[in-house]
Amino acid sequence: MKLHHCVGARSFRPLWALEALDLPYELAMLPFPPRVRAKEYFALNPLGTIPLFEDGETRMTESAAICEYLAARHGAGGLGVGSDEAEYGRYLNALHFGEATLTFPQTLVLRYGRFEPPERRNPGLVEDYSRWFLSRLKGFGVGLGDRRFVCAGRFTAADISIGYALMLAEFAGLADELPDFARAYWAGLKEEPSYARALAAERAAAEAQGVSPVPSPLGG
Repeated sequence: MKLHHCVGARSFRPLWALEALDLPYELAMLPFPPRVRAKEYFALNPLGTIPLFEDGETRMTESAAICEYLAARHGAGGLGVGSDEAEYGRYLNALHFGEATLTFPQTLVLRYGRFEPPERRNPGLVEDYSRWFLSRLKGFGVGLGDRRFVCAGRFTAADISIGYALMLAEFAGLADELPDFARAYWAGLKEEPSYARALAAERAAAEAQGVSPVPSPLGG
């Protein structure tokens, strides 16, 4: 298995999943954004986005889907929730909520608040989408309640998906605005040994491959 990754980008989700499952993999680091700074990458992924995950003939570019795939295909039930379990629907919903609902608005906050040239930045848009993210996050908190993990009483790929959205909030400068439940939940996820291993693998690969270890959190 091979994961193409930029430091701090959405591809951190499958990297975290690979470490949680203790799977062998190759980590190929790319400078951000690869569509500008590594044009040869288009030959591998015509979208020019990261992640790109390869497992034999299987090629995937969506971070939450890769986590779902790894949990189902290689996880032996450990990182996923089976269709015969009571909280299977809750698991799938949270897995995709982390990307489709929580990560999407933050990419706009980062792009138009930080990455675009000054003349293209849009403070009003940044404010609107920051509020959007925070309001959806509060709704998630109602369903989370006092649980340590999203579902099934254990750490799953759904926690990785939501956890990365909270990691991205730190990158986006929204950490101080996170509600208490989100801070507590995220602090608990960061105690998972696989999180520290993923960070260490990311840094080691970046340094070995001559890529900056400073996060550039946008991707596919």
